[in-house]
Amino acid sequence: MADTRMVAASMAGTLAQPRFGLVSAVDPVNHAVKVMTQPSNIESGWLPCAAMQVGSLRIACPPDIGTHVLVVHVEADAEHGVAAVPVYDAVVMPPASPATGKPAQPGELLIVAGCGAPPADGGTAAGQATDNAPWWHVTKDTIYSGAGNATEALTNGTKAWKVGSVGMVLDASGLSVTGGPITTDQDMTAQGTVTGQKDVLANGTSGHSHTHGSVQPGSGSTGAPQ
Repeated sequence: MADTRMVAASMAGTLAQPRFGLVSAVDPVNHAVKVMTQPSNIESGWLPCAAMQVGSLRIACPPDIGTHVLVVHVEADAEHGVAAVPVYDAVVMPPASPATGKPAQPGELLIVAGCGAPPADGGTAAGQATDNAPWWHVTKDTIYSGAGNATEALTNGTKAWKVGSVGMVLDASGLSVTGGPITTDQDMTAQGTVTGQKDVLANGTSGHSHTHGSVQPGSGSTGAPQ
């Protein structure tokens, strides 16, 4: 029995084991990478890079050079490996959500662009996303998204947008806009005829052609409403 264990241990030592490494080259067309294994710092050949989804729905997100990945060898064959999964580390930390100010929590999905490529040598901490980068955050009760100073939030019964200081909310009570005017290039009157002039309709009434009776023309003041 002891001899069998020794032989098994000796054979296991000759098999290729999963290893961590840093991506050293990227082939987006073939979704493949080369990896500098750590700590030996030996570069691999081209390896398939695992994808989130392939088939009729395809999701492609090739890693940056310098990304920390786990390389798994198929059937423990050192000549046939797969960059199975990227991993966060002390250099590249999970991003913070612009909506909550925190990393994604259990049960959430956070996608943030514009974080910048990790350092190829792994020596300097990578930053968070730039202010203008687009992002998307799904929480347990809200879908947030944004880019720059434009944000939106979707909850059960409410859709809210904000661009700078102007906000707009759509809910069961209607549509409200705060912080700015409402403009349109609509060229229709309440009767649907083209006028060539911009107009706003409210409950079928033209804001352009609508008139009020008993209104005094000129610079004088009208009387109190009756």
